[in-house]
Amino acid sequence: MSDETATPTSAGRTRQNEIYTEGIHGRGPRVPTDHAELERRARRVMSKRAWAYIAGGAGEGSTMASNRAALDRWAIVPRVLRDVSSRSLETELFGRTLPAPVLFSPVGAGALAARDADMHIGHAAAELGVPYIFSNQGCAPMEQVAAEMDRVRPGAPRWFQLYWSTDDDLVDSLLGRAERMRADAVAVTLDTTMLGWRPQDLNIGSLPFARGEGIDQYTSDRRFREIVAERVKAAVAAERPEISLGAIKTLVSIARNSPGGLLKNLTAPEPRVAVQTFLDIYSRPSLNWDDIAGLRERTSLPIVLKGVLHPDDARQAIDVGVDGIIVSNHGGRQVDGAIGSIDALVAIAPVVDGRIKVLVDSGIHTGADVFKALALGADAACIGRPHMYGLALAGADGARDVVANIIAELDLTLGLSGHTSVTDVTREALQQIS
Repeated sequence: MSDETATPTSAGRTRQNEIYTEGIHGRGPRVPTDHAELERRARRVMSKRAWAYIAGGAGEGSTMASNRAALDRWAIVPRVLRDVSSRSLETELFGRTLPAPVLFSPVGAGALAARDADMHIGHAAAELGVPYIFSNQGCAPMEQVAAEMDRVRPGAPRWFQLYWSTDDDLVDSLLGRAERMRADAVAVTLDTTMLGWRPQDLNIGSLPFARGEGIDQYTSDRRFREIVAERVKAAVAAERPEISLGAIKTLVSIARNSPGGLLKNLTAPEPRVAVQTFLDIYSRPSLNWDDIAGLRERTSLPIVLKGVLHPDDARQAIDVGVDGIIVSNHGGRQVDGAIGSIDALVAIAPVVDGRIKVLVDSGIHTGADVFKALALGADAACIGRPHMYGLALAGADGARDVVANIIAELDLTLGLSGHTSVTDVTREALQQIS
């Protein structure tokens, strides 16, 4: 099928040939290669709760729309008659050379989309050799996911997302675990010190964490279990809870998602107390720049701040000595009517001016989107909902193929626009349109 030899610099043609070769035998790709169809098919297989949590946004969804509109305001201007026969997608982040400037974003409560979600996503990322940012709200302990990634590719790159708890000892415990499982960086999420107004979840009364979904990093943590034990011991004459069919179903979900046996968990107080403890302490609204300034003394990992949207915050991030930022509006899930992440990147990149690493997420669906992000000053882009849709459709293979398709399209876009390296792409490759 191909007149080219597959090389590390021909990801696009290699991926195309894989799909077309399968087509000869009447087999289509496991996941759609365009985002719109990927989203449609994923919705058909996902539960109502899963779709609400993963696909939903804040308020009326205007920030999600702004993310796409911001990308659409920039058009790629291809150049021709340049030798693009050899291309490189390689990029460097914190001392590690990656095969492509793409990361798997953290998505909490991933088991809503597929059982063992985090294990599957870690497996997929390891196969591709790109980082998976482990969710602090994951459905498997970080150590288990790291072990799976190392089984697929020893030393596979991984980061850890940190939600700053109200318990500083828990913060230190999570950071220590991230260091021991050899994370390349810690991404501190800044924009979720409280949950945004999410009507899709609210309208069905669904909060995954209240059912024990997405709290495995906590229930596997020594310090968190100490807090739970203290609360169980202190609990006396608690108010009698309302008994209903829904409450019983929630109790079963909590028991099933907690460490240990189902029958024991149904009667033991620890699983229920663990859920309430998580809801009470997982994030701290008082988080401020003084906390970030002191983080360097608490971890040896490179520090990346996730959720930066204002140039002044980018300046402050540089001043406090962090190593990078992720320009992000949390996929439009926190503030309705917020600035699109690409619009924010346009203002932030000149301020940073290469002094720290700049990544971007929110609304990035395709390889062409990644190309635009790189041209506008990002060092790499993070993929969120698309890989979750692939996961829902085909497990680890689906998550892998979705991101492989994005990387393939990035490679083809790079060459077809007249460039040979992602590190050389600048704003000159784009034209702003109204």
